[in-house]
Amino acid sequence: MIEALENLSKVELISLLCEENKAVEAHQKNLLKQEEEFRIQEEKLLQEVTGLKEELDYLKAQLEQYKRMQFGQKRERFEGDSSQLPLPFAAAQEQVLEQQEELTQKIEYVRKKQVSSHKGRVSLPSHLPVEEIEIYPPGDLTQMVCIGKEITEELECIPEKFYIKRYIRYKYAAKNKEGVLIGELPERIIDKGIPGAGLLATILVDKYMDHLPLYRQRQRFLREKIPIPSTTLEGWTKAALERLEILYDHLLEDTKLKGYLQADETPIKVLESDKKGACHQGYYWVYHNPIDKTVLFDYQPTRGAKGAEKILQGFKGYLQTDGYAVYDKLGKQKGVVHLACMAHARREFERALDNDKARAEKALTYIQQLYAVEAQCRENKCNPEMRKQIRLEKSLPVLNDFGKWITEEVKHTFPKSQIGKAMRYSIQRWDALCAYLCDGILEIDNNLVENAIRPIALGRKNYLFAGSHQAAQRAAMIYSFFAICKKHEVNPYQWLKYTLENIMRINHKNIKDLYPQNFKNNM
Repeated sequence: MIEALENLSKVELISLLCEENKAVEAHQKNLLKQEEEFRIQEEKLLQEVTGLKEELDYLKAQLEQYKRMQFGQKRERFEGDSSQLPLPFAAAQEQVLEQQEELTQKIEYVRKKQVSSHKGRVSLPSHLPVEEIEIYPPGDLTQMVCIGKEITEELECIPEKFYIKRYIRYKYAAKNKEGVLIGELPERIIDKGIPGAGLLATILVDKYMDHLPLYRQRQRFLREKIPIPSTTLEGWTKAALERLEILYDHLLEDTKLKGYLQADETPIKVLESDKKGACHQGYYWVYHNPIDKTVLFDYQPTRGAKGAEKILQGFKGYLQTDGYAVYDKLGKQKGVVHLACMAHARREFERALDNDKARAEKALTYIQQLYAVEAQCRENKCNPEMRKQIRLEKSLPVLNDFGKWITEEVKHTFPKSQIGKAMRYSIQRWDALCAYLCDGILEIDNNLVENAIRPIALGRKNYLFAGSHQAAQRAAMIYSFFAICKKHEVNPYQWLKYTLENIMRINHKNIKDLYPQNFKNNM
């Protein structure tokens, strides 16, 4: 090789050297290209690993959530007050001996005295009727003097009593035989029907308030040897609910005019469906006014934006909802101040405790401070002006610190992780979460409307579905009125019986006097 190079001329050597340099440069370019490809591939692999890790964390969080839903407690409990002492699960030996000695002394004392140490049972209600049973000692008491008496009370119950109300209308004819007079029959709820207002009120309260389906009520009738077919019970229920339609229409129009509404929705299955062999998934849209304590259930076959348009299209005022996208769109309407729900934000962080305990507890502590201010306002029975002032003094600084902390910490979280989702949920609607500070009449969360919805869940477990869209809407009517009864502590049976007896003959100008919130004023 060296001899061959020696025989080459200078020009040939230069040419050969240039070719070698080109080959080296080409090789270097290939190496750089391969290095760039390896780097890109490494970045892709790192991104894939990061994505898989995020997905793994997400799936773990989902699994823990499902396990908790199936097997865990439903209460979202969080205790962030470090000043409280832990429970003494492991007591010291001296403490155990002291407790045993105290227990022994207590047992000996109780055995000697044999007298209950409780403060006494709660007195029985004064409004209940009293049946007095006098018991005298046996034997001849004529030569004895009564020196006192002891009174023992029991709370007793008589099962429901069915009876027949028979109207006997007498006819009178004039002696000149020019006509006949007969007593006028009172207005009946079901024309030519046999159920009275009290029976219909009982059926509706049992079904929609106490969640007793009609077939179980029929079994109760049969035990009393009253054979009422299921179809008859269904017809009575439908007819009684139809009598309430005019009152419900007024409630619906009044709800549209409210300046502050809390809204939520809950599903209800309906047998009437376009798909053979399947139920239709309908929804109750629920609207609550915290000021007047009125509730409106409105059935709609969809959960889309059309479902809320019936009430919220053109609405003006405060609208408080969860993070459902339909409400976000409606909250942007002109004249609407959209409020978010702090309880939903808190729920997201509570779910993140297993994912990132340190950050989740920090967030929950901030929210706990906000609710402590609300509790203080309730305990002091603050009016709206005082409530607003206290919130600005105590809640606003907490919200400012909370917002700054989330904005900084969210940069260090994976978007798909539970803690990342919780932080982004709050950031995306931060202004709406803080909007309750604007007015003392506003609530910090949407819990009041969720409380109104809870009876629906119990009802679904018992009657499973509604027979048709019309039946679901009729149920929405009675759910509305029973929810208002609960808010105003009105006996639903007494209100419904009174309303059914009067709704057909009351002047249409006074129809709102039959609202549950006005019932006590009418009695």
